[in-house]
Amino acid sequence: MLLLPPLAETLHAAAALIAAVIAGRNFDAVLARAGLVGPIRAATMDLAYTTLRAFGRGDFLLGQLLGRPLKDASARGLLLVALARLEARPDDGHTTVDQAVTAATRIARGQYKGLVNGVLRNFLRRRAELLAQADAEPLARWQHPAWWIARVKQDHPDHWESILAAGNSHPPLCLRVNRRRTTGADFLNQLAAGGIAARLLDDSAILVEKPLPVERLPGFASGLCSVQDHGAQAAAALLDARDGMRVLDACAAPGGKAAHLLERADAELTALDADVARAARITSTLERLGLSATVRVGDARTPDAWWDGRPFDRILADVPCSASGVVRRHPDAKWLRRETDIASFAATQREIVDALWRTLAPGGKMVYATCSVFHEENARQVESFLGRHADARQPPATRDAQLQLLPDAEHDGFYYALLQKA
Repeated sequence: MLLLPPLAETLHAAAALIAAVIAGRNFDAVLARAGLVGPIRAATMDLAYTTLRAFGRGDFLLGQLLGRPLKDASARGLLLVALARLEARPDDGHTTVDQAVTAATRIARGQYKGLVNGVLRNFLRRRAELLAQADAEPLARWQHPAWWIARVKQDHPDHWESILAAGNSHPPLCLRVNRRRTTGADFLNQLAAGGIAARLLDDSAILVEKPLPVERLPGFASGLCSVQDHGAQAAAALLDARDGMRVLDACAAPGGKAAHLLERADAELTALDADVARAARITSTLERLGLSATVRVGDARTPDAWWDGRPFDRILADVPCSASGVVRRHPDAKWLRRETDIASFAATQREIVDALWRTLAPGGKMVYATCSVFHEENARQVESFLGRHADARQPPATRDAQLQLLPDAEHDGFYYALLQKA
């Protein structure tokens, strides 16, 4: 196989990932099979994520430049990643074009080299004109599917622009300090000693200014900290588990929220997930942090298959959802999701919370949680639940009985509702 220079290799590898997503495949699954390691993996992921976040814009620009659809998915992927890099790094334009043409030698025996060269150079010549056209086209400007834009506008009329803009941004890196082993202030000092700029958001949450590999975090391997979005950290505080309580974390993989609960209280915790491989990740997470729980494989919708009949004092129902609040971390979701998927998620969520409710002790509390910004999965779901269960209420004195966090520079988008059994 022809060896490519580093940038051309990155463009080629990223193009293959984009082509797979266009074909309907999950980005993480394709990346896992790609076998990329070291610097080329990091560079490829960065470029592929940038391309996916801006896919609506890149696809629009490509349509203007080509005039007719390009059937070869690999060549289309290469043009999309090259256009994304040209927008992100305009001063490096000629290098990007040159290396994209080199990368094209690996596609269909090089038959698209001329096309790649011509399309990208045409973009450089018409850059201002084309970008102005893109800014006037809603899908290209907001870089989300039309149905997604319409739903966010409807659900959040005062914040829809900032939500969509956040969905196109690079996500923040937030750490959760393992309070059983250190404090936020002490760990912040360790980061500073290692030349890592960061700031405290609360007593155990630290926002790192520039993302970096976890291997560079002091004490990560020994369990001093975990990577967890600040918005995700709200779940443990809201659930308010105490020492000695029986606690269930349903849909628990990869174990971040379960670990946070155990860092805050000596609880008898059961961590449940329906997938064997994902359940193994819970065990790995807890072992790294020096924590223990009962990890079970089972479907939250069918408690009789895994529940011992002893009621739980606290339940975290972190249900599957559209992930519309964390889409900047999973930008392929914007383009793989369909509007009909939202109703399907809502149906699954309803089945889960109805099934889990009977495992909750009288007086016990459940936190319903999603990483969504869509009302159909959030407030409407809770309203419907309260209508079906006469023994369910929302504690009136609790400020965060319902909490919708919208994505911003410090956290992703999450929804929480606190429910108590009479």
